[in-house]
Amino acid sequence: MQVELCGHATLAAAHFLWSHGLVNSEVIYFSTKSGTLTAKRVVSSNIFDAIDVSSTKAQKFFIELDFPVLPVAECDALETLSIPVTLNGASIINVQKFGADEQLMVELSSAKDILNLQPNFEEIQKCAGGALVVTTSAPANSEFDFFTRYFCPKFGINEDPVCGSVHCALTPYWSKKLGKNSLVAYMASPRSGRLDLELIVETQRVLIRGEAVTVMTGTLLV
Repeated sequence: MQVELCGHATLAAAHFLWSHGLVNSEVIYFSTKSGTLTAKRVVSSNIFDAIDVSSTKAQKFFIELDFPVLPVAECDALETLSIPVTLNGASIINVQKFGADEQLMVELSSAKDILNLQPNFEEIQKCAGGALVVTTSAPANSEFDFFTRYFCPKFGINEDPVCGSVHCALTPYWSKKLGKNSLVAYMASPRSGRLDLELIVETQRVLIRGEAVTVMTGTLLV
């Protein structure tokens, strides 16, 4: 199905356009169901200090996506009761929802619970909301601020290995809890991934920065 806000598609499209020299500017504007989304090409030693990359076409670069904040809201009792037992008895701190399809966001008590979670996708398919997000604060002395896993079998994907758009809700949530607007997130899926995040409070936007890698090329005859 088509989703209104997709980090994968925006990141991949921007990476392709820049990698193949199809766009000369350092910012690309995409027209989407979520409004205008921008992707910015950045080469930097500090993840949020941009450097002019006009002469570094072949150099490794990061892509910064500018996405809208997705507000979170409280869940009612029935929605909370629908959380599947596939969480294996993990201690739940908070349950909220976000997005037009009311995806559930469950904060667990420890990173160990996130890493050891063995999801039952049939149960998750039946729970309220469009998808299930489990998240927790990162362990002490970690380079990350929080861990997350994202289960979305209703979208045709059991577990999204690294989801950008879900951080439009996670960033303001953890920004408020941790008292900081610059965050580093770890997607703890089997593939795993890192996202550098910045909450722009004034405009209610989230900057999501990461790296894209081309894994396959081919030719399509039509």
